[in-house]
Amino acid sequence: MLYTDNSKVINTEIVDEMENSMLNYAMSVIVSRALPDVRDGLKPVHRRILYTLHENGLTPDKAYRKCADTVGAVLGRYHPHGDASVYDALVRLAQDFSMRYPLVDGHGNFGSIDGDGPAAYRYTEAKMAKLTIDMLTDINKETVDFTSNYDDRLKEPVVLPSRFPNLLVNGSVGIAVGMATNIPPHNLGEVIDALQLLIDDPDCTLEQLMEHIQGPDFPTGGIIMGRAGIRAAYATGKGKIILRSRTHFEEIKGRNCIIIDEIPYMLRKERLLKSINQLARDKRIEGLYDLRDESDKDGMRVVIELKKDAIPNIVLNKLFSLTQLQDTVGIIMLALVNNEPKILTLKQMLRHYLDFQVDVIQRRTRFDLRKALERAHILQGFVLAADYIDEVIDIIRSSSTVQEAKDRMIERFKDVDMSALLDRAQYDLTGLHIEAQTGLSQEQAEAIVQMRLGQLTGLERQKITDELYGLLTKISDYEDILADVNRVYAIIMEDLNTIRKKFSDKRRTDIENVSGEVDIEDLIPEEDCVVTLTNNGYIKRMPLTEYKTQHRGGRGITGMKQREEDFVEEMFICGSHDNILFISNKGIMYKLKCYEVPDGSKASRGFNLINLLPLTENEKIAAMMKTTDFNDDKFITMVTKNGKIKRTNLSLYKNVRKNGLIAIGLDEGDEIAGVRMTDGNAQLFVATHNGMAIRLEENKMRALSRSAHGVRAIKLRDGDYVVSMARVREGASLLTVTENGYGKKTDIESYRIQNRGGFGLTNYKVDEIRGHVCGIKIVDEEDDIILVSSDGIIIRILASDIRIMGRIAKGVRVMRVNEGANVVAFTRAEHDDNAETEKVEQLTEEQAKAAEAEAALEEQNEVVIEADPEDEENEE
Repeated sequence: MLYTDNSKVINTEIVDEMENSMLNYAMSVIVSRALPDVRDGLKPVHRRILYTLHENGLTPDKAYRKCADTVGAVLGRYHPHGDASVYDALVRLAQDFSMRYPLVDGHGNFGSIDGDGPAAYRYTEAKMAKLTIDMLTDINKETVDFTSNYDDRLKEPVVLPSRFPNLLVNGSVGIAVGMATNIPPHNLGEVIDALQLLIDDPDCTLEQLMEHIQGPDFPTGGIIMGRAGIRAAYATGKGKIILRSRTHFEEIKGRNCIIIDEIPYMLRKERLLKSINQLARDKRIEGLYDLRDESDKDGMRVVIELKKDAIPNIVLNKLFSLTQLQDTVGIIMLALVNNEPKILTLKQMLRHYLDFQVDVIQRRTRFDLRKALERAHILQGFVLAADYIDEVIDIIRSSSTVQEAKDRMIERFKDVDMSALLDRAQYDLTGLHIEAQTGLSQEQAEAIVQMRLGQLTGLERQKITDELYGLLTKISDYEDILADVNRVYAIIMEDLNTIRKKFSDKRRTDIENVSGEVDIEDLIPEEDCVVTLTNNGYIKRMPLTEYKTQHRGGRGITGMKQREEDFVEEMFICGSHDNILFISNKGIMYKLKCYEVPDGSKASRGFNLINLLPLTENEKIAAMMKTTDFNDDKFITMVTKNGKIKRTNLSLYKNVRKNGLIAIGLDEGDEIAGVRMTDGNAQLFVATHNGMAIRLEENKMRALSRSAHGVRAIKLRDGDYVVSMARVREGASLLTVTENGYGKKTDIESYRIQNRGGFGLTNYKVDEIRGHVCGIKIVDEEDDIILVSSDGIIIRILASDIRIMGRIAKGVRVMRVNEGANVVAFTRAEHDDNAETEKVEQLTEEQAKAAEAEAALEEQNEVVIEADPEDEENEE
C-alpha cells in the first residue's frame, strides 16, 4: 500500500506503541480510580459522591434522600462509569464496620459485618455525616483547585479541603496496575495529637510521634500483637501486623465456652463461622461441641461450646493458628503525591497533610481578604455619600440616565480624600489597613446609585461605619495571617481541636506486647553487600558472596543491563546494617540503611533513586558514601562551584530526616561540586574549570556547623568555577581530564601545600584544542578509567597507559569525541580483566621531551598568587 506525504498514517514500532499505551493506561487507572490522594485521603469516586451530596444540600440537618438520586447525580455530573461501582463506594462510606469514622449517614440496609449485601439503591437513603461537613468546609472560597468534568459542562474539585487527616483516620484500600495500597484506619484524637507535635517540633522522631499514635485503630476492634510491624510500617511505609480477635472464656451450663467479641478488620463473620465448622468436620480441630451466633444490635457474640475434656486455651490457640481469628494485615502506605504514587512514612504523610492545610488556610484567607477589600471599598463610597447626601441626591435627581448620574458623581468628588472621611469616625484606626483613595471609582458610584434611601438615615449610617470598621479590623488580621505561617498553624490546630472535641473517641483496638519481639532491623541478616550507583541514578545492592561468585575478575560491570549512555559511577562494599549517605547538588543530605536499597540481580539495572529519595526538580546526587557510625572523629568535607569549602563532624548528621537534612548552606546560584569523607588529617585537591588547582590540608580548616556556608577554598577569576575535589592517597597520582578528551597524570608532589583562599597553581593550560577541565581524580596504576561523552559514548581505558607528566603539561588524547560533543563525566574503577579497554594515544619520544621542556619553562615563569592572610574569610 502506498501513502502520500499528506497521509495521516504514522509508522511506529509495535513494541514501543504497546509500551506507551500500557503506561498511559496504568497511570490513568492509578490516578483516576485506584489510589487515594495524600491530601484528603479520597479516591475520585468517593470525592465525587461527597461533593454531589454537598451540591444537593444533603447536610446532616436535612432529610434523607434516596441513594438512587445521589448515584444518578454522580453518574450524570462527574463519574461516567457503572452505577454499581458508585453505589458500592457510597455504601462503604456509610458502613461503621468498614469506616472508622463514616462519612455518609445511611438509612436502610447497608449490609452487615456478617457479609450480607446492601439493599438496592432504590430502597436505601443517605445524606452527609456530621464529620463530612469538615471535609467540605470553605470549598467555595477557592481553597482548592477545580477541573472540568468529563464533558466540560461542570467543574469538580481536584481535592477536598478536608479539615482533618482523612487518609490516616479512615485509611484506604485499593489495587492499581502493578501496585496496591492498604492504609489502616487510626484514632482521630491520636492523629491530631501527632500533628500538634509535628507543628511544635518539625524535627521530631518516629519514636516521639508513636508516643501519640500508638498504632492502627480498627472500627471492628481486635488486638494487635506486638509493635515491631507497626514501627516497620511507620518507618518505611511497608509492614505487617498480626491482628487477633478479642475473646474471653465463660462457663455455660457446665461447659467451658470461648466467646468471640470482636474479629479482625475486613473479615466477614459468616466466612469465619464456615471455616470453623469445616475444620471441626475435618477433625483438624478437636474438642468443639457447638457453634452458634448470638450477635445482635448490641454487639458481636459468637459462642463456641467445648467438650467436657477439652482444654480451652489449647483449642483457642488452634483456632488462632488455623482460622482468621488471628490474621496478618499487610500495610502499604501508598498514596498519590502531586499525582505520583509514592510509598510514604508516617511522618511524611503527616507532613504532606500539614503542608496542604497551610495552603488551604492561606487560600481561604486571600479569598476573604479580597472580598473584605471589595466590600470595604463600596462602604467607603457609602461614607462619602452620607457626608455629601444633599449633593448626591441633587446629582441623581437632575440626571437623565443612571450612567450620567455616575459620571457626574465621579467628576464632582474626584478630589475628595477618602482617608480624611474615615478619620472623622470615632474609632481607633491605629495599625489598620486603610486604602489611600481619592475620588469615587466606577464600582462605588454604581453602588451609590443603587442604594436604598433608608440607608441614609442616621441609624443606617452608623451601621455602615460600624461595618466598615469591622472590615478594616478583619483586613489587618487577614494580612497578618498571610505574613506569619505560625498564625496559620495556630488556625489549623484550633480547627483540629474543635473537631477532636466533637468526634474523637477512645481506641477500639488494643496493642499487646509480645515477649521476644524483634524489630525490623533485627530481622535483616547481617551480611556484606556490594552497592552500585550509575551515572544516571540507578542503584542496587547484591550480596558480596554472589557477586564474587559471578565476577571472578573483580568489580567489573559485565552483564549489568544499562542504557547505552549509562555506567557505574560509585561502587563499594558495606554491611547490610550500615548507613548510606547521599548528598545532592543542592546541599541536601539523605540517608538510607543498606538493606533499604532494593536487592538486584547481576543483570538488573537497579532502581532509580527518585523512587527511593524525595528529590526535587533538577536535584541530583552529587556524592554517595557509607558509614557504620556517626563518630566525632569523622568529617564530611564539601566544596561548592563558587569555591567555598566546609568540613563538619559526621556526628551532626546522625538524625537525617526522611525528606532530607541541610548538609551545607548554599548561596543563591551555588551548588555542590565535590564531597569526601575525611579523617581530620586528609589532604585535598580542589580543581577549577579554567585549569587551576590548590592542594590543602584539612586540619588547617576548623570544623563548622551543619548549615554553615563554609569558607573560601580557592579564589576564582571571572568566569571560572570549581569542577571537582579529590582526596590524596599515598602512592597515587592526580589525573586531570578536559572536556575535549585530553588528559594527564601528575605526581602529587608537583603541587606544594598552600593556604586556602589563594588562586592556587596552574594545573592545566586550557586552550581551544584541549578545552576546559572536566574534573580530577586520584588514581592508582591498577585502576581503570571510564569516560562518557555528552553524546552517550563510553570508553574504558587503563590508568597505567597515561604517563606521568609535568604539572603544566598539555597531556595526551585519552578519548576521541565527536564534533560538537565533549566529555561530561569520568570515574575510576578497579581493573577488570574481562572488560574491553581502549588504547590511549601516546606521544613519540621527541614529542614527549619537547612537551616536558615547554612545561618546565612555563612552570619556571609562572607567577603564583598566595592567599592574603588578612583577606581570608571565616564566615559561616
